[in-house]
Amino acid sequence: MNPLFNDTLSPADQWRNNRWLLTLVGVLCALTAGWLIGSWGTMGVLMSVGVPIAIILLVGVLLEPRLGLLIYLNLSFLIGFTRFLTADIAVGTGLDGILVLTLLSTFLNGKRMEWKRLRRPAFWVLIVWLSFTILEYFNPEHPHPSSWFYHARSFSLSWFLLAIIVSVNPITKGDIKVLFIVWLVWSFFAALWGFKQQYIGLEPAELRWLAEGAEKQHILWGQLRSFSFYSDAGQFGSEMAGVTLLCLILFFETDSWLYRIVYVLLAIILFWGFAVSGTRGALFVILAGFPAYFGLKRNPVHILRGLMVAGPVLAILLFTHIGDSVYQIWRIRSALHPTEDASFLVRLENQQKLRNFLKDKPFGAGIGTSSGAGQRFSPNYFAAQIPTDSWYVQIWIETGVVGLTLYLLMLASFILIGTIKIWQLKDPWVTTMMIALLAEFTGICVVSYTNPILGQFPTSSILFINSFLFTTCDRWDTHKQA
Repeated sequence: MNPLFNDTLSPADQWRNNRWLLTLVGVLCALTAGWLIGSWGTMGVLMSVGVPIAIILLVGVLLEPRLGLLIYLNLSFLIGFTRFLTADIAVGTGLDGILVLTLLSTFLNGKRMEWKRLRRPAFWVLIVWLSFTILEYFNPEHPHPSSWFYHARSFSLSWFLLAIIVSVNPITKGDIKVLFIVWLVWSFFAALWGFKQQYIGLEPAELRWLAEGAEKQHILWGQLRSFSFYSDAGQFGSEMAGVTLLCLILFFETDSWLYRIVYVLLAIILFWGFAVSGTRGALFVILAGFPAYFGLKRNPVHILRGLMVAGPVLAILLFTHIGDSVYQIWRIRSALHPTEDASFLVRLENQQKLRNFLKDKPFGAGIGTSSGAGQRFSPNYFAAQIPTDSWYVQIWIETGVVGLTLYLLMLASFILIGTIKIWQLKDPWVTTMMIALLAEFTGICVVSYTNPILGQFPTSSILFINSFLFTTCDRWDTHKQA
C-alpha cells in the first residue's frame, strides 16, 4: 500500500491520491459541528466556527511569532468591547496567554532570532525595573500579596515579554508599516464610534456600564464624555490626541500631497475625537509631543513651520474666549488654566493625604493595593480608598518614592536612548517613523500625570512595542546590518 504522502509527487497529486482522507476528515468535522449546534445552539455555532479558526491561528503563531504580535495588538483594541458581554470573561488573561504563546514561538524559532539584541541598554534598564517590581511582592506593608500579579502585568511583566519579542524577532520595515496602519485604522474607527456616542446615542450595554458607576466620570453638567470602545474617556481622549500628533508629524514629513491630504483629514477627525472625550489633560500629549518632535528634527525650518501652525492655535486657546460656546472647546481651553479647576485642586489635596500616608513607606504600600486590584482585594486599606487619578500617583502609592524614581528614570532612559539612536540614523523613512513613535511616547508619558493610561489597553501595548522599536531602530538603518 502506498504511504499517505509520497515525496516524489507534487503536493496537488499527493492530496488527489488521498481524497479519502480529506473526505473522512470533512465528514468528522461536519458531524462534530452538527452535534455542537444541536447540543449547544448558538454557542455551538460559535464553537463550530471559532475552534477551527483558533487552531489555525495557534499553528500560525507557533510558526511565525510576528503573527502573534499582530494578533496581540489587535486584541488590545478589542478588549474595550467586553462591556458588551453579559458573561464575565477574563479577556486580559487571554491577552496574557497570547503574549506567552508568542514568546514560546519566539523560542521555538530561536535559530532565526537575533538574541544579541537583548544586550542593548534599554533592555537592561527594563531588567532593573522588572527586578524591583518582583522584589515588591515581598513588601511587608502589603495587606494582600496575591493581588501583586494583577498590577505587576501592566507595571513590568508584559513590557518585559514584549521587549524580548520585539527585540529579537526579524521585524522588517514592512512590519512597521503594518503596525502604523493597524494603529491608524483602529483609531479612526474609535473616533467614529465616539462621534456615534456623542451625536446619535449610546448602546444599551454602554448605558448599563454608565449606570454601574462610570456615570459620575463620564457625564458632567449633563454633557457626555465619549469613551468609544476604550476603557474610559481619559484613555480615549489621550489616544486620540496621541494619534493626532502622529498624523501631524507625518503630514510635515511627507512630500506626497495625496498623503498630506489623508494625514490632515485624519488629524482633524482624530482631534475632534479627542475633543468629544472631554479629556482636558490629553491636550498635553500634543503640547509635549510637538517640542519633542522639534528637538528630534534639529532643523530650524521644521521648527519654524511647526511654530507657525501651533503658535496661533495655542495663543487662541490661552488668550481668547473664541469657541467657548462649544462645550468641547471650552473643556480643552480649561486644561491650560488648571489652578481654576476644582477637580485639579481636589487631586492636589489627595496627593497631600498620600504624602502623609507614604512618608514612612519608601517602598510604597505594595503592588496591587490601589485602584482596581486594591478595591477588589483590600477595599478597607487606605491606599485603595484614595483615587489615583494619575499613573504616576499609582506607581508612587504602590512602589513608594523609590519605585517612582526608578520608573521615571527608566522612561527618561528610553527617551534618551531613542534620541541618540535616531540622531545617528541615515535612512530618511526610518528616521521619520521613529521620530513619530518617540514624540508620541513622550507625549503619553507627560499626560500620564493626569490620567492613569500608560497601564491600560491598548495604550500600554502600543507603547511597550514602540519603546523597543525606537530604542533599537538602528537595525533598520540603510547603513547598518539588520
